[in-house]
Amino acid sequence: MNAALPTSIDQYLAQLRATLRDADPALVQDALYDAEEYLRGELAENPNENEAAVIARVAGSYGAPAEVADIYRDTELRVVRALRSPPPVQRPGVLGRFFGVATDPRTWGALFYMLLSLATGIVYFTVAVTGLSLSAGLLILIIGIPFLLLFLGLTRVLSLVEGRLVEVMLGERMPRRPRYADRDRNRPWTQRMGDMLRDARTWSTLLYMVLMLPLGIVYFTLAVTSLSVSLGLVAGSAAHIGWQLGLVDFDRAFTLEPQWLLAPWGSPLLLLAGIVLLFAFLHLARGVGRLHAAIAKQLLVKGSADD
Repeated sequence: MNAALPTSIDQYLAQLRATLRDADPALVQDALYDAEEYLRGELAENPNENEAAVIARVAGSYGAPAEVADIYRDTELRVVRALRSPPPVQRPGVLGRFFGVATDPRTWGALFYMLLSLATGIVYFTVAVTGLSLSAGLLILIIGIPFLLLFLGLTRVLSLVEGRLVEVMLGERMPRRPRYADRDRNRPWTQRMGDMLRDARTWSTLLYMVLMLPLGIVYFTLAVTSLSVSLGLVAGSAAHIGWQLGLVDFDRAFTLEPQWLLAPWGSPLLLLAGIVLLFAFLHLARGVGRLHAAIAKQLLVKGSADD
């Protein structure tokens, strides 16, 4: 059943949101932004027409809400198929699945994200804590209100930046555009600030930025420690095997404790342990990437389509 043609921008967006209610929240945010930007642009270019007339005319060119929703769903499906990483090579057996993690591009994306998370976590935490502290301290002065508005706008920008990192490295669909209210400069700043303060996603974004510091420390420490131990075992044992076979020469003999490591089977055992540890960590990194993508989606995107 076709819905009645909307007579205002708010009605148009409400119908579009309702039609996309089962779609990814990130897709909904992008669709609403594009539609509102186009509609408000048409309204600004035709000041002599009332809003209902503009909406009726635009429905023939831009499309009715249901038509726009179908276009976005089809486009999203094609984009996802085009950008989706090739599936990892599936090898039979437990060992094939265990070592096959190295063929999954998301594994390496998650690993790089873990290494980068400490730097981004420091930036986000510093911005959030400093901005909140200065905003609270300056609110007694007239300058505190525009400073708070600027700070909240900055957090929205950083959330988009983080969304791009999460989408590229972890493979989770994130918004590519802000909500239109974030970019509408014609609305009074008092109204914009009030909307931001009432918006639950403002506070969930700040929570995410604060959490990124401890999460970044955990991710970075886990990645560096695991890589150092596993690669150290592999490199050290391989060098010792080469020394035992006379393939490489060192100025000083190896000194290993306990002494059983000097046995012919000691170094191969360490080499195997290093390889197993390395691939076990790759599985852990991929799992961490999936978990963090879910956290980012929940705090930075979820609920925005219902605003």
